[in-house]
Amino acid sequence: MSKKKAQPAHISFLDSVSRNFDKAAVHSGLPKGLLSQIKVCNSVYQMRFPVKVGNEYQVIEAYRVQHSHHRLPTKGGIRYSQKVNQDEVMALASLMTYKCAIVDVPFGGAKGGVKISPRDYTTAQLQSITRRYTAELIRKNFIGPGIDVPAPDYGTGSREMGWILDTYMSFKGGEIDAAGCVTGKPVNQSGIRGRTEATGRGVYYSLREAVSYKDDMAKLGLTTGMEGKTIAIQGLGNVGYHTGVICQEEGGATIICVAEYEGAVYNENGIDIKALAKHRKKTGSILGFKGAEDMNQRKNVLEVKCDILIPAALENQIRLDNAKKIKAKIIAEAANGPITAGAEEILLKKGILIIPDMYCNAGGVTVSYFEWLKNLSHMRFGRMEKRFDQNTYGNLVGLVERMTGKTIGQKEKKLLTRGADEVDLVRSGLEETMVTAYDQIRMVMKRKKKVEDLRTAAFISALDKIGSDYLALGIFP
Repeated sequence: MSKKKAQPAHISFLDSVSRNFDKAAVHSGLPKGLLSQIKVCNSVYQMRFPVKVGNEYQVIEAYRVQHSHHRLPTKGGIRYSQKVNQDEVMALASLMTYKCAIVDVPFGGAKGGVKISPRDYTTAQLQSITRRYTAELIRKNFIGPGIDVPAPDYGTGSREMGWILDTYMSFKGGEIDAAGCVTGKPVNQSGIRGRTEATGRGVYYSLREAVSYKDDMAKLGLTTGMEGKTIAIQGLGNVGYHTGVICQEEGGATIICVAEYEGAVYNENGIDIKALAKHRKKTGSILGFKGAEDMNQRKNVLEVKCDILIPAALENQIRLDNAKKIKAKIIAEAANGPITAGAEEILLKKGILIIPDMYCNAGGVTVSYFEWLKNLSHMRFGRMEKRFDQNTYGNLVGLVERMTGKTIGQKEKKLLTRGADEVDLVRSGLEETMVTAYDQIRMVMKRKKKVEDLRTAAFISALDKIGSDYLALGIFP
């Protein structure tokens, strides 16, 4: 009798996404041909270009993948990493399509990758690489406000997006909506307030919504609400940092463990994320932080006993070889694909609640959508209504004071009568988006009795919406 072949501890990110898609597809009710169309990447652009680095020329490997054109433009970040390869970028582009559908953002999915480690280059060299990469995208018509709109991802930020915008405008000088060719830009370069924290804030809103359901928390042996929940975070980049700060300051949670490239620190009584970030900026490491214990290996953060684990680094962090060691009750996927498909089966059997990446980290693309709308409208959010609202609220407060004969303090009056700034509207729109999307995913689980995990329910929710778009086009009768 032949022995059953053991599953490999490491499977590709693309394979994990495909397996999760197939798991959900059987519940969708969509035609097989339509499912095949939704699954595949429509366009893959692989490029090589030379850049002068010091006294030598280096050939840079880079990609841009457009997964789905059911809606235009396509949308997705650009990551700079030595681990970039075509399969990874295809997987990330696929997730972007489903992510946009889940949160009702009208984009198709896309993703870009440049195979470099930013640590190995000066600012001037990174600028040259970014501008040349942008030029390649322009030549092949892979960028534009109505075509494909990049954004920041791992290894990139607002600085790189500013370079992309400047390069695009140098080629397309007379294009009135040119600022909409990329999002995640600096605020003073047609960006939007609230974008930097958007992904982390979205993770917080997704967690807050998940822990608000009494029945769901009872199954995990937890109370409702974020207050007092213990959290471990893998990754102190943009997403991990803002998630941690907001969970602490607005949710009242306790961060007990944080891991970064150089190692991990632990304190069961709590770690101040802002103070830890200042320590790292000063010393170059999170290790040696006052009041916290240094851990032997950075990956130990995944095995810490806590209420909530937030992987906010790279994909394939929780695999078959370490899934059984996970002690968290909730895993919020702030990173893309941190759990392999095989590992997820183990975690679900353990009763762990997994908030899937395609919903959990959708705050970034949601606020990118708001930025894109701002660029197309050529107007800052709140400019038209802020003063009108402020005056209206002031009149109402004045009326209450006159009718009651009592006076409200200046501090309270200022709070009650303020009009919404751009960042207030962005946060409000993001909160509404994340709350609504979670409710839709949870409704799928209730409707589909055989679906017992949030990821499959999220995929089904996405497939329903994407399938409706294709069927409306009349391509698939």
